[in-house]
Amino acid sequence: MFDVGFPNLGIYIENLKNCFYIGNFSIAFYGIIIGLAIIIGLLLTWKEARRTGQKEDDYTDYIIIGVISGVIGARVYYVVFQWDYYKDHIAEIFNLRSGGLAIYGTIIFAVGALIIFCTMKKKNFFQMIDTMIPQLALAQAMGRWGNFFNMEAFGKYTDGLLAMQLRLEKVNPNMIGADHLEHLLSINGVDYIQATPTFFIESLWCFLLFLFLLWMQRRKSFHGEVFCFYLGLYGLERSIVEGLRSDSLMIGDTGIRVSQLVAVICIALAIAGFFILKKQSKEVKS
Repeated sequence: MFDVGFPNLGIYIENLKNCFYIGNFSIAFYGIIIGLAIIIGLLLTWKEARRTGQKEDDYTDYIIIGVISGVIGARVYYVVFQWDYYKDHIAEIFNLRSGGLAIYGTIIFAVGALIIFCTMKKKNFFQMIDTMIPQLALAQAMGRWGNFFNMEAFGKYTDGLLAMQLRLEKVNPNMIGADHLEHLLSINGVDYIQATPTFFIESLWCFLLFLFLLWMQRRKSFHGEVFCFYLGLYGLERSIVEGLRSDSLMIGDTGIRVSQLVAVICIALAIAGFFILKKQSKEVKS
């Protein structure tokens, strides 16, 4: 029997694993993917720094701070909006191997760390973030495949072309919605849910965003422009795709999805930031 299938594409995967073992120690594929994303991102950042006459060492120094800040932020963001659970399970807050990381927390904390870094080193924040931000989009595109191996970050029931079938017993019960159970499938005596592969939709969007931002780097007219495009276009995607997710973080009992609200705020900040920075750039040039 298969663990994950795409029936309308004729693709079926048996025995999907999310880790491998060295002795008794497990190494998650998600971690390997993120590690590769960091290495590739740093190499591409060095290349762009050289092209624009910046010091590679500045980015090497920051990346250590940025990664640590990003991981802390991702966890803090997740825990804050799942506090009803974690307030009674304090020790689990520090168990990162159990999952529970949110990309917006990564962005907020990593950007905050960069602001502090640039202030201390007297560097141009917007120039540095423009140099690095395409690589963040690439890391997000790669990271979503970690969600695939974990059989998570999927969406509501669908019977569309990309419909994904997941073996019920291997899926986290907290991610299963009523619509999944209403359309529960039994194939050769094994139960499956069918869902929207939102991980794939976001991965594809982020990869295309990465390519667009690389193109923008060589055509931008002011520092911060690439960052604004990232915020706006990623926010646009997340505001749509988050509505398809079945495991969204909510603001209390309001029914409002946290990531959708943050996405809308990002779009507003991107638009405002674009015009403010563009105006400031023109004033400096004049």
